[in-house]
Amino acid sequence: MAVPKRRHSKSRTRKRRSTYYNDLEPPQLMECNNCGNPKVMHRVCKRCGHYRGRKVMEPTEELLA
Repeated sequence: MAVPKRRHSKSRTRKRRSTYYNDLEPPQLMECNNCGNPKVMHRVCKRCGHYRGRKVMEPTEELLA
């Protein structure tokens, strides 16, 4: 297996990563079926604690803030 002979500089590494990190998109939001608030897809709603029509968890004050 090939092993680099010298260490890559920070600028070279950051230049390479900049193309990937600039293409990142924010997570898609959808409307919660229970309360109507926006939530991240495939996640439990922070407001009401429902996921796919079932109560999964009890929302706490920390999550609502």
